[in-house]
Amino acid sequence: MVVLGMSMICGIFICTMCVKQIGSDSWSRIVKIEVGEQSCNKSAVLPSEVQFVHYPQPVTYSRIECMCNPVRFFAIISSQRSGSGWFETLLNSHMNVSSNGEIFSRKERRSNISSIIKTLDMVYDLDWNSSASKNECTAAVGLKWMLNQGLVANHADIVDYFNRRGVSAIFLFRRNLLCQLVSQLANNHDRYLKQLNGTHKAHVHTSYEANILAKYKPRLNASSLIWRLKQADDYTRDALENLKNMRHITIYYEDLIRNRTKLLDVLDFLKVPRRKLVSRHVKIHTKPLSEQIENWDEVYNTLNGTQYESFLNADYRI
Repeated sequence: MVVLGMSMICGIFICTMCVKQIGSDSWSRIVKIEVGEQSCNKSAVLPSEVQFVHYPQPVTYSRIECMCNPVRFFAIISSQRSGSGWFETLLNSHMNVSSNGEIFSRKERRSNISSIIKTLDMVYDLDWNSSASKNECTAAVGLKWMLNQGLVANHADIVDYFNRRGVSAIFLFRRNLLCQLVSQLANNHDRYLKQLNGTHKAHVHTSYEANILAKYKPRLNASSLIWRLKQADDYTRDALENLKNMRHITIYYEDLIRNRTKLLDVLDFLKVPRRKLVSRHVKIHTKPLSEQIENWDEVYNTLNGTQYESFLNADYRI
């Protein structure tokens, strides 16, 4: 009995010392780890969708009660002056969607595939902080990515990454490449002149600003115009061919302009509730192309009767 009593006393002493050494902070961390690793009920997820449903655990904050709210990963893949900025603001007006902008416009983030993957991991782990972040209860998180920002150059690795991490792609492009060219030239013009109080703006929020930027009428090089349009078309087609082997939806700027119900297709694709989407962006070029191009007659004669003839009759109705 004496030996048994001594053993119990020693045991209590050892346990007391261990608790003191662990401390309250360490104990809290253990509890947090146990809660963080708690499995979420995925029984309602269709087998075909399991790959695209995620439960991120960011290191910069805790999702707390939203821990088991599923998150979809996406990327808006586009080219400059295709309406991607306007489209992204529409998505971000949804209370459950966070699209973090043109992250890879910074060269150091796309300098090599390691930098690209590191950046993507931060976005999809919900550790990327931007004005678009909904944080804890976001249901879809992504970014806007231009083809020429390391995407085409690393397409094989990107497709592998998207498939491995269950990222869905939204391909957004413009059918009328002549309109896109005019928009590009006008944007480059303002980039150097900074017509709005010495500030360059790729997108505007008032009709006053839009009218100032729309006054510029570029003069197109008619002799190289068909070659330029073909080059842009081939570049996009080749990119889509290289990126097609991942879950994606393809939409066009013109379709969104003419039929806003197309936005519902995107929300359904992302599996987020349907909502009315709004944007403060104001369209800059609203006039017919004949009033937007300085040497219109020359451009018209060059494209008339060619495979690009339809570009001459742009429909700017909003």
